[in-house]
Amino acid sequence: MRILVAISGGSDSKGLLLALNEAIEAAEPNRLSLVACTVDHALRPESAEEAQGVAAFCASIGVPHLTMRWDGPKPLTGIQAAARAARYRLLADAAERLEAGCIATGHTGDDQRETILMRTQRAQGPGASGMASATLYDRRIWVLRPFLDLERASIRAFLAARSATWFDDPSNANPVFERVRARAELARSPQAKAGAWDAVARARSSARAATLIARHVRVHAGLVAEITRTPAEERDVDWQRALLALVAVIGGRAHIPAADTVERLTTFLQQATPGRLTAGRCVFDRRSSGLYLYREARGLQALRLAGGETGLWDGRFRVHNGRDAPVSVVAEGGRGPQQQRLIAAGLPPGVAGRASLSAPQILAENGESVASVTIEPRIGLYDTFLPGFDRIMADRIAGLFGRAHYPPPPVHDLLTEMER
Repeated sequence: MRILVAISGGSDSKGLLLALNEAIEAAEPNRLSLVACTVDHALRPESAEEAQGVAAFCASIGVPHLTMRWDGPKPLTGIQAAARAARYRLLADAAERLEAGCIATGHTGDDQRETILMRTQRAQGPGASGMASATLYDRRIWVLRPFLDLERASIRAFLAARSATWFDDPSNANPVFERVRARAELARSPQAKAGAWDAVARARSSARAATLIARHVRVHAGLVAEITRTPAEERDVDWQRALLALVAVIGGRAHIPAADTVERLTTFLQQATPGRLTAGRCVFDRRSSGLYLYREARGLQALRLAGGETGLWDGRFRVHNGRDAPVSVVAEGGRGPQQQRLIAAGLPPGVAGRASLSAPQILAENGESVASVTIEPRIGLYDTFLPGFDRIMADRIAGLFGRAHYPPPPVHDLLTEMER
């Protein structure tokens, strides 16, 4: 198998490349091989020269190298998030070009503590976690983080012993960025270092959440989750995680609602009387026949797709236009066939009517056929980044929406040991 190493020229990624290269040459030269990729974000004048330096270093140790450049306009706000999205997209493209089976990155234990602190400060809901040792990107390639249990200082000592140098990105010292502020807080506050978490416990929680989903949830037409659950059980943390995951998927979002939403939902769900509550772009509709969860009918923007184009509508559906002519995707507005389909599935007419307001509808010019337009539910919570410890729950949710299971890691036995 060929492994693509993401290398920036910093100490972490350079140490990873050298360590893997030495390990493979010593033990697995016939089974494993390395290629490397540097993403030039083109955010600093010197970035192109730095990428050339990394390429020269890779050539010196006999590792093929590719530079991928983030071209085009850059956003004025949220630059780090946009750069991260571009980086993973370009790394995945490079892996395909170089026929690599997985990507390895140099995230360290220092990065892990910063991530845990940031997520804690954001008051994320049940299941807030650190990084996984393996993450599936874009449903197509696994990203491995073999250095998560190592300290940056030990990696730099490893490089120094080999007289290897590195450079530091000046943005790593810019306090305008959240991670830099978290790093500074960890350096000055011993109490901040107390945040720790257990990947094995997280995996067990996800497995139990998957069991609860199978027992208590049915999804109709990718639009409505029908839920059976007793009020006394609503403070179960694993069930809360399962429920919030469903909220993210049905609401078309990539993240579960924040922690302050949990108590509001819990209070509502523990009440015995029928009613409705809106949270995370979803409606919780409790009736005598059960609890129903569906997308609220607001903020539904039309999407126009040219011939042969694929797009994402409302964060919930991936639509491919197989026609030569353009089509539009709009909200059905309760005037299409989905309402009757939901009623035929046994849902109360009121639920079917409200849920169908946010159903996707394909419109073509002049009433032409749209048979060649395909719609697939998107699992926004997992389709871009799926942590390995959540794969069981992700597979269960994907099945509810008629989707195939996610591909397993290419080195499953190794990853299992890493999670332990």
